[in-house]
Parts: sequence; C-alpha cells; structure tokens
Amino acid sequence: QVQLVESGGDLVQPGGSLRLSCAASGSIFSFKIMGWYRQAPGKERELVAFITSSIMTNYADSVKGRFTISRDSTKNTLYLQMNSLKPEDTAVYYCNAESYSGVRYWGQGTQVIVSS
Repeated sequence: QVQLVESGGDLVQPGGSLRLSCAASGSIFSFKIMGWYRQAPGKERELVAFITSSIMTNYADSVKGRFTISRDSTKNTLYLQMNSLKPEDTAVYYCNAESYSGVRYWGQGTQVIVSS
C-alpha cells in the first residue's frame, strides 16, 4: 500500500515562503502523475499544481509565478515551493499521486496559514 506523507505546513506572514514536502513510501517512478491540491474552509478541494513522469508541469492560474512543483526521485519526494504567499493561499494542502493503472493515492494533508 502506497503511503504519502506531507510536511512543511506552517503559519507564515503574507509575502513569506514555505516549502511543502510529500514523501512517498515507494518509488515515485511508479506514478504517472503527482500533484498538490488544497482545500480552504467552506470550499471545494482544488488542484494547485501537478508534475508528470516526463517532468511536465502545470499550475492553477492563482499560483502561477509564485509556486513551483518539483520532485526528487532519489528521495521519492514531491515538493511545492510557495513564494509571495497571500492570505487566500490559506488551506490544507494535500499530496496526490496516480499510478499508471489509474489508482489514486492521497496524503493526510498539511495546514498552511497565511496571516499577519
């Protein structure tokens, strides 16, 4: 059973930066695509960014130019570098991975709060 464990969430001031990590229990080469989602209170979960096995990336318009998704296959870890954070980035951030057979896995989430 694949496990995804997020870390790095914190309370940060507007304009600050955070780096989220998602450690996979197995090789990330087994995933066709990996991504970050977020869910703010009272809102639906939304896609933030994803990266494919061929290292193609895509971002939600709201985070383009501020967030960067990357992965380190030697550490089986997915990252999300978040810069110029805004209060509207406050949410629980979830790691997601989809295998080549279409099975999707989720982490437990990590809380990001952007507030002065």
